[in-house]
Amino acid sequence: MRITRITAWQVDLPLHEGSYKWSGGKSVAVFDSTVVAVETDAGITGFGEVCPLGPAYLPAYAAGVRAGLKELAPELLGEDPTQLGKLNRVMDAALKGHPYVKSAVDVACWDILGKQAGVPVCVLLGGRFGDDFHLYRAISQESPDEMAARVASYRAEGYRRFQLKVGGDPDTDIQRIKAVTAVLQPGDRLIADANTGWLPHEAARVVRAVRDVDVYIEQPCLTYEECLSVRRRTDHPFVLDEVIDGIDVLIRAHGDGAMDVVNLKISKLGGLTKTKQLRDLCITLGIAMTLEDSWGGDIVTAAIAHLAHSTPTEFLFTATDFNSYVTRSIAEGAPKRKTGRLAASVLPGLGITPKFAEFGSPAVDVQ
Repeated sequence: MRITRITAWQVDLPLHEGSYKWSGGKSVAVFDSTVVAVETDAGITGFGEVCPLGPAYLPAYAAGVRAGLKELAPELLGEDPTQLGKLNRVMDAALKGHPYVKSAVDVACWDILGKQAGVPVCVLLGGRFGDDFHLYRAISQESPDEMAARVASYRAEGYRRFQLKVGGDPDTDIQRIKAVTAVLQPGDRLIADANTGWLPHEAARVVRAVRDVDVYIEQPCLTYEECLSVRRRTDHPFVLDEVIDGIDVLIRAHGDGAMDVVNLKISKLGGLTKTKQLRDLCITLGIAMTLEDSWGGDIVTAAIAHLAHSTPTEFLFTATDFNSYVTRSIAEGAPKRKTGRLAASVLPGLGITPKFAEFGSPAVDVQ
């Protein structure tokens, strides 16, 4: 089997809540996503998606996906999409860095492999654990009372894990954490995610002020060293996210005792192939995980679902369903949440079919 064509479309994903806000005053109202199709001479086509969280979150931006694909795609024509290790080496040689550009291609090739084998991607990634799995709900940064009301509303819909966007003024963030804690019930989990927004002295104030609150502290500061310094000042469960961008830093963080939970984002790591490597290492090392991506719609959510459902339940802290945050569906067959839980498709591959008729002309077409 050989790759004969790679096509990509730009699609807008507006948000149900109007906007999504996080640390540093950053916000997005409409997400700019890219859907990728990888065609083969066997008549099998695989699909992927990548959606950076704006240009000011990670070293990734939406237009960069399409620009990068124009450079990368010609080098992949004629390659076997089912030889995923080899294909990733070809991508890394053809385009240094820019893992987010390669992510949708890698996911699409897993879709092809699943369709060829006649099994869901989660089976190829390790097998299906349980009937479904927990989701978290990200709570956009607002006033303490507004965020508490959001949590209460989503709790009524079945969510039991909440990722609170903090990383602003420490005094307000302390109020946010305490206000939300007041509406939680036994069995709920609260994560205060600063998204690198605090300086170390601010993070120190917050963790001291909420020392009696049952809360996880996530990525308080910009650098690994700053986060480690905060970790050593608190006994709260600790989560690392933005600084975990490869297997080397994961090994270092485990050796330093820098976290209890790690967030693995598919596009930040370059696709399912490399995320699986880190996922499997975390299982060996006993590290719990949140499995997700930077953002996305139906196809990203399907990829997350297969990765999460193929992870042993005790190591899966939580995952997310980005397609429930946006107003637009871009694929048939995508997984849909039920009472705060999600399950991967049982169909071969990712189990989705993009709605190409709604996408317009492709932004990239290499054949």
